[in-house]
Amino acid sequence: METKAVILSAPGRVGLGDVALMEPTSEDLVVEITHSGISTGTEKLFWSGKMPPFPGMGYPLVPGYESAGEVVEAGADTGIRVGTRVFVPGASCYIGAHGLFGGAAARLVTKASRVTRIDPGLGAEGALLALAATARHAMAGPGKVVPDLIIGHGVLGRLLARLTIAAGAPAPTVWEIDPTRAAGADGYEVVHPDADPRRDYLSIYDASGRADLLNDLVGRMAKGGEIVLAGFYTEPLSFAFPPAFMKEARFRIAAEWAADDMMATRALVESGALSLHDLITHERPATAAAEAYDTAFSDLGCLKMILDWKDVQ
Repeated sequence: METKAVILSAPGRVGLGDVALMEPTSEDLVVEITHSGISTGTEKLFWSGKMPPFPGMGYPLVPGYESAGEVVEAGADTGIRVGTRVFVPGASCYIGAHGLFGGAAARLVTKASRVTRIDPGLGAEGALLALAATARHAMAGPGKVVPDLIIGHGVLGRLLARLTIAAGAPAPTVWEIDPTRAAGADGYEVVHPDADPRRDYLSIYDASGRADLLNDLVGRMAKGGEIVLAGFYTEPLSFAFPPAFMKEARFRIAAEWAADDMMATRALVESGALSLHDLITHERPATAAAEAYDTAFSDLGCLKMILDWKDVQ
């Protein structure tokens, strides 16, 4: 089998191309993708050539780990029916191209154990489940506390705020320095950090990915507070020890979502407790992939870019 896929052939060089697919086994599904998201975090690092060494990386690369589609073939051992709508967190099924992420393709092959059944009514928003599950992973579990301050009002920051409210906790404050991203709050306040006098935050979640903020954040926390690093950081992280010592500061790194996060997030979305509305600001046909990736990475007004694969054969 062959398919059309987004191919990142080198830093800064991305477009739609043909790639061969591995033959599916009895444990595999063949999924026809309808929508895939573009990550402005990790995918941008591959596009810019700034991604630190990572297992499985290399060019040419099929990017994308936020995909939604329909099962068109199902192996005998999958337990999933043809026609089922699923979320796919990427795939490694390509011949002649790396599939470190691998979700940005018209058709892909993946183990049934990797997909999540989703409501067909979600449409393009089904591709947002990975980001929502990542936000949930940062917040949920033993010893974790929901944020009272969130840094950054991008998609991840908005999801962290929405999940905090869904949990019944007090609405967090969100910092945002870009006026184009300050709008869109629902039930919480977005402020510029210079307009915020508070210095008693107990739980600060950074969703900006900036490596130069730690000293400022330590100065804003209460004694015994925690800073959660929820972004992805390519630069070394450092902070002045004496202020952190005086505050008895704690630091925690939030990694990618796990299976239970995805299940819990899907339940929140399907129950209506967590809304994914208004997070997709841009949508382009997959045939315009090069332009879509450039816009996603350069336009600060683009919160989330979705590629539409429905008319790609």
